[in-house]
Amino acid sequence: MSLEVLGDHIVPRLNGPIPAYWETAVLPARTPAGRLVRRGPAVATFYEILALVAAGDAVCTVPDEGRRYNAQTDVVYLPLHDAPPVQWALIWRTDRATPLVRALAEAATDCGDATGR
Repeated sequence: MSLEVLGDHIVPRLNGPIPAYWETAVLPARTPAGRLVRRGPAVATFYEILALVAAGDAVCTVPDEGRRYNAQTDVVYLPLHDAPPVQWALIWRTDRATPLVRALAEAATDCGDATGR
């Protein structure tokens, strides 16, 4: 499936303290061909997104972890072949870099990524 399908449906409008660049990356305003992506009801949580999708009121792009950790019988997850890859990072407040946080960061670094880097 292509991101172009977003032009045929309504996607949620993200509500809350969400940076514009993040919303643009996750829910673009236009499809790759330039069609407008219509915004629907405002949501503040992933569970609100799932409820909208389950009710048939919206579609939404999500990382594959959404399917893995939030499988529901009334929601279908389909891969988007032209979506950019999602990259994850570990972040924390610099003024709260405790020994435990530093140990977690070191362990994550030692593990590398899925490609073995």
